[in-house]
Amino acid sequence: MKKGYGLLVLLAVMLLGLCGCESMVQPQAKVDTGLQGKFSCPGKAKIAVARFDWRVNGGGTTTITGLGDTITISHESGRATGLRDMLVTTLVQTQCYRVLERQDFGALAEEMSLRERGYTKKRTSRKGNIKEADLLVMAAITGWEEGTSGTRGVVGGLFGPVLSGISGSFSKTSMAMDIRIVDVDTSEIVAATRVEGTGKAISAGGLLGGLIGDVPLGGALSSYAKTPMEKAIRECIYKAVEFIVQNTPKEYFKY
Repeated sequence: MKKGYGLLVLLAVMLLGLCGCESMVQPQAKVDTGLQGKFSCPGKAKIAVARFDWRVNGGGTTTITGLGDTITISHESGRATGLRDMLVTTLVQTQCYRVLERQDFGALAEEMSLRERGYTKKRTSRKGNIKEADLLVMAAITGWEEGTSGTRGVVGGLFGPVLSGISGSFSKTSMAMDIRIVDVDTSEIVAATRVEGTGKAISAGGLLGGLIGDVPLGGALSSYAKTPMEKAIRECIYKAVEFIVQNTPKEYFKY
């Protein structure tokens, strides 16, 4: 009996330990609110973001030459795609827009086709239910400087000024973007501007401070994480979104 009682006590202790561990580990999820609450809009406007043109270092084209033929392929730079994704996410976070998906429209068309052919439970056609945008944001990347400019730091010392040895410690990174807000019905350009973001290696410690929250540097931009170029990118996206919100005429905020 004593032996059996001891086993019961041990089992009870183990169960309590497991319950204690389970209660200590709480699931956590972080939701990035970005620019939420930073802009006051009278309603929501329906907007879409077009492909970004990459007009730096070759203008977004690839030329293949061989056997007497030359083929030029136009493409959207991977970095431009990442910047477009960041702009879309940030526009959604402002809560001033109903942002309509256009980049992955092929996937939506495929889903609608499956429904029409009876492969899904809902067999009715979804054609005609795609919402129309009132405004279209068009952008072109016109500047991209990854920090090759600038000089090494100069430090004064006992034997006069010497190079600090930290290559590029004061080098400047920057990106520039031309953006246009276009009325979809009339093709009229409602507003246009050029925005620029900059970052310096000397301020690398404060790169992630608060411009557009934790919107990720996706795809080809991930290599710039925690570098001065990340600050330049985030600053440029913030300025672009700020311009779009401030220059969208009030009559478009009707939803």
